[in-house]
Amino acid sequence: MAGQWVLQTGLRKGGISRIFLAMTDQTDLSGGCHCSAVRFRLKVPARVELLDCNCSICSRTGYLHLIVPHGDLVLERGQDALTSYRFGSQAADHLFCRHCGIKSFYQPRSHPEAWSVNWHCLDEGHDIGFWITAFDGRNWEGAKKSLDARA
Repeated sequence: MAGQWVLQTGLRKGGISRIFLAMTDQTDLSGGCHCSAVRFRLKVPARVELLDCNCSICSRTGYLHLIVPHGDLVLERGQDALTSYRFGSQAADHLFCRHCGIKSFYQPRSHPEAWSVNWHCLDEGHDIGFWITAFDGRNWEGAKKSLDARA
């Protein structure tokens, strides 16, 4: 769906609502785990922000977060291959392939309305532009507050 007009809404600082039309270029991508038991497809803009989190789990795995609204990701196969891991607040649902151990996407605490897709688990061959923003997951509440203040 290239060049589609969409109605977007959001909140600015101070809680003032905004509604505007924006031109989006959406690209279809696919990805999955290492053994391909888990496969998904998603729609993303032509340029995306990736979050580089330094929390105890993300820093150990090199996970780069691509935040995708729930409606823009479709699990094509592998629901039965996913196993869940929760820690700390128990809010995030870390989903790993029970065969190969890869976390290709999960439900993050920071974005309850979206999935976090591991940038490294997307299939090669796309030309999506990106920039990386640090997310201080070791100081989660402050980092989330900063992230929300940008909206």
